[in-house]
Amino acid sequence: MKRILLTLMVVVAGLSTIAPDASAQTDNSNTGAGKRQKLMNDWHRDMAEFRARSAEDRQLRELADSLASVQARAALRNQDFVLEADNVQFRNGSTVFVNSSTNFISVKGNRAVVQISPSNFASGPNGLGGVTVDGIISGQEVRTDSKGRTTFSMNVTGIGVNAQVEIYMFPGSNRASATVYPNFNSNTVWLEGSIVPYENANVIEGSSL
Repeated sequence: MKRILLTLMVVVAGLSTIAPDASAQTDNSNTGAGKRQKLMNDWHRDMAEFRARSAEDRQLRELADSLASVQARAALRNQDFVLEADNVQFRNGSTVFVNSSTNFISVKGNRAVVQISPSNFASGPNGLGGVTVDGIISGQEVRTDSKGRTTFSMNVTGIGVNAQVEIYMFPGSNRASATVYPNFNSNTVWLEGSIVPYENANVIEGSSL
């Protein structure tokens, strides 16, 4: 009888030690699941905030582009603008990324300046690594097609130098490209950059031909 009682006491003691361990494992499992769920909730919240910020930033960029486009078109029609070029392409197909402050086409009333200065090392005829043509404009014309693309064309007549210029402005922004056909050689040049009102331009004009 004593042996049976002793055996029962040992079994009960063993069960009493096992029961808390099983409960702890259940608690740990619940805690781990709770942490995973919290991480997922935090991730979904962060993604929602990111999408909201991205949509807001996109709307602000579109608004800024639209405003810049309106200002540029008005400046173009008023003949009071500067195309600040950030890259220039030559007849041989080579493209050079340039300083927009020294590569530009400006129009103020009936005066125009076409300056191309791709070199940062040589002074060039204009003292800025390139050529500057300063002249009076004539034959200017502004056209807008059904897709919203605006074309501004003009002739620039300087001292012994003439050039035909066509500027193409893309819809929805102030980005534009220009083609310059000089009469003194066949070296047609293409420029691409942004159109800004004349008073907002930041350019350095060199010595003209």
